[in-house]
Amino acid sequence: MNFAVNILSLGVPFSVALLIASLGEMINQRAGIFNLGCEGIMAMGAFLGMLIPYAAGRGSPVPGFYNVLGLAAAAGAGALLGVFFALAVVTFRSPQGIAGIGLQMFGVGTAGTLFRHFVGGTQSVPGIGSFPIPLLSKIPVIGQIFFSHNILVYLAFLMAPAAWYILNKTPWGLAVRAAGTYPRAADSIGIRVNLIRYQALALGGAMAGLAGAYLSLCQAKMFSDTLVAGRGFIAVALVYFGHWGPLRIMGGALLFSLAQSFQLAMQGQGINFPYEFAVMLPYILVIAVLAFSRKNQHGGPAALGKPFNREMRV
Repeated sequence: MNFAVNILSLGVPFSVALLIASLGEMINQRAGIFNLGCEGIMAMGAFLGMLIPYAAGRGSPVPGFYNVLGLAAAAGAGALLGVFFALAVVTFRSPQGIAGIGLQMFGVGTAGTLFRHFVGGTQSVPGIGSFPIPLLSKIPVIGQIFFSHNILVYLAFLMAPAAWYILNKTPWGLAVRAAGTYPRAADSIGIRVNLIRYQALALGGAMAGLAGAYLSLCQAKMFSDTLVAGRGFIAVALVYFGHWGPLRIMGGALLFSLAQSFQLAMQGQGINFPYEFAVMLPYILVIAVLAFSRKNQHGGPAALGKPFNREMRV
């Protein structure tokens, strides 16, 4: 019983970075752009999220302020990188896959270089502590699993229904979906397709940066070159696994994180199982799920990956 509770209570916070990044990538793809540079944006967000509390918050009587500042800086940097990516793929119509790989390499390399220059080595930060919800956190089993985490965990799980509402019930969300499905028809009724794509990429980038900051401020409470560890690419895969639906994506993020928490729980219990296979388990699970899931593309953007040019029929 305790073993299962430990897996579940670890899995919920482990899913947050994936969930936030996946929802941001979903918004990008709903607008017709896939961003393989999510990993690089997360790396920059993780570095900046940790740098500000480390450099300015040490010994401060209000360390929480610098944590919030770190989160804001990570989201702002992510938005800027999203706009930079939009300049390449929306304005100059560069191949999205190649541009995304370039952004990934730029983000990971820049974050690592700046980290070694400004910090020099592994340093921990107090980070953001847990905030158990009064009364609810006292419920046996359920309270430990769902209501004993930091504030970003609760906010992340509210983002999934919020993203569904924005995409399906607001004018901007409908414009995003139109830009990714029928961009020429959307343009004919006055929707500025390329502007919408810029906005979607800025928002998606901000969410990826925030996801990275969650890793360094809430989960690891430190930064290293391998902190993101492929989560940006997993986030892109989860969008396809969830068929571009926020609630399904949330389920996919939980599935991956439970596999990750399972291998950690096994190590904590001293179970005789090869460590290397335990670390591989979450990634093998994602590959298997994607390989054997139904090839149902219902809800997928028809213009995904296709540049839009008003003067040409492309």
